[in-house]
Amino acid sequence: MSSDLIEIKDLNKSFGSVVVAQSLSFAVKKGEAFGIVGPNGAGKSTLLNLINGNEIQDSGDIIFDGSNVNRLKPAQRSSLGISRTFQIPRPFADMTVFENVLVATNFAPHRENAKKRQQNAIAAIERTGLSDYFNTPAGKLRLLDRKRLELSRAVASEPKIILLDEIAGGLTDSELPALLNIITELKKDGVTIVWIEHIVHALVSVVDRLMCIAGGNVIAIGDPREVLASPKVIEIYLGNDFQIAGE
Repeated sequence: MSSDLIEIKDLNKSFGSVVVAQSLSFAVKKGEAFGIVGPNGAGKSTLLNLINGNEIQDSGDIIFDGSNVNRLKPAQRSSLGISRTFQIPRPFADMTVFENVLVATNFAPHRENAKKRQQNAIAAIERTGLSDYFNTPAGKLRLLDRKRLELSRAVASEPKIILLDEIAGGLTDSELPALLNIITELKKDGVTIVWIEHIVHALVSVVDRLMCIAGGNVIAIGDPREVLASPKVIEIYLGNDFQIAGE
């Protein structure tokens, strides 16, 4: 049996003359934390949209847990265990944290069981450090807690894989550890993670492998520090002055 949870095979996607995926192929193992970097416009967020079904590829295949999910809608993919966060949190501002997370359980495998849904919502809120905001309207949360809410909603759907789209974006250096701790604990619990992020030192502290893409192509993939040391990655994405924080 394959150890890969998700396989991307010869994926192609264009918007007019703009190519965002060009024969793109890679795989992510079960329980792995897999990072993705690349310049703006490289197709990173589109790739997550293709995986969770918000966009449909022009050609190629997405194999999740042994099954082809090409024809499945986002809600169907979510019920199989594909969850994601978005770069800009957009909670239901007038609803409480609990209500926001409870909505996400509608896309979980046990969504028909009301008691299980409530238990999942409460557990997700506790897991992401939002217990003190249980009855707080989401619109009153600070950015860090809105990011936690994004994670909480993703966790509440009982995912096998979570797709993170710049979840650390906009946070201060003092706020980052709280978020990284949550992601690290999810990884320890066996949740597979695919994470797009421009805050490179945050990625390197968590991920097992790193992929750099540009122009819809894989530029480098492998050990995070080896990828970041690649001359081509430095030229295309990082710049010659790049240095990982703390080194």
